[in-house]
Amino acid sequence: MENSRHPKGEIFKKLILNNRFVLFLMILLLIGINILIFREVSFIFTPLEVLFKTVLLPIMMATVLYYLLNPIVNYLEKLKVKRVYSILLLYLVIIGLISILIVSVIPFLREQIMSLVHSFPQYTKDVEELIEQIVGSQFVNEAQKTLNINVPDLANNISNQVSKIVNNTWMGIGVFVGAVKDFILALIIMPFILFYLLKDGKKLPKYILSLLPVSFRSQTFDVMKEINNSISLYIRGQIIVSFCIGFLLFIGFLIIGLEYASLLALIAAFTSIVPYLGPAIAITPALIIAIVTSPIMLLKLIIVWTVVQLIEGKFISPQIMGRNLHIHPITIIFVILTAGNLFGVIGIILAVPGYAVLKVIITHLFEELKSRSELYND
Repeated sequence: MENSRHPKGEIFKKLILNNRFVLFLMILLLIGINILIFREVSFIFTPLEVLFKTVLLPIMMATVLYYLLNPIVNYLEKLKVKRVYSILLLYLVIIGLISILIVSVIPFLREQIMSLVHSFPQYTKDVEELIEQIVGSQFVNEAQKTLNINVPDLANNISNQVSKIVNNTWMGIGVFVGAVKDFILALIIMPFILFYLLKDGKKLPKYILSLLPVSFRSQTFDVMKEINNSISLYIRGQIIVSFCIGFLLFIGFLIIGLEYASLLALIAAFTSIVPYLGPAIAITPALIIAIVTSPIMLLKLIIVWTVVQLIEGKFISPQIMGRNLHIHPITIIFVILTAGNLFGVIGIILAVPGYAVLKVIITHLFEELKSRSELYND
């Protein structure tokens, strides 16, 4: 009798894990139940949401700096320098570099920013006049007759869209002021979070593993290790790539004599932190300045931009980033667009590393399912 009975585990595997239709229905049911529960008790999570929004920015900033500075602290620790002293030494070096930037670089950038803001209305007017000249040209008139396009209406629609963009930009200034306040608050809190991350960061995985059942610790440690490698690779690599792009563009802008070369290169460096979409955003102000300068300057800018993008795509990114993230470029674009629509600027910044983390977790969960189920046996 005992031999004819199946252990409970075998019955579960036979009826659930090895039945694709039942397994699919169970997954859908669990997802639906979770969505229903979270929707009904969403008010409970309001304090957590406020807390999350408050601490997210300083934690993000501290995490980025942690991955940049932790290798230096580890190296100094190998040289028999106590970890606390290494951190304090790094803080002194950072404070010194910030002081140099405030004294020498920031006044120069401020002058360029004020000059650009002062000249921007004239640039806008020049672009409008250029559009009017193009609309009134003989080529456009011939195209209008051939394609039956109402050019004045088209120009009017373009003008209305540009006006809406400008108005939305000015409306966003109020939001920007609020963001600056949050940024300053995060900047004050961030050094304290960073200090304890650098000091006790090594102890965090052991503490998390100690809270888990013994049978889950080995696999969880592998997941945490892979997540850590993915995030560190992305943060360090993307910052180095962005710096290289900014430096190359600065040299290129100086060679062609483009106005506001340092400011435009700095904008390009910061926006290049976002893969693929960042460079497209960065070239916009440079294009406007080049267009109103001369057609030759526009051609020079296109050449410089193309050369820099080729160098970045063929040499810099493959050497620095490699292919360790294993994410297809089309997937990255879709992830960034989706995260941007859902969570705004924060979503755009966190899209790729967040996707990399989710990919690691889901991959390990899927491998665990495959090992326990007979559905994927040959």
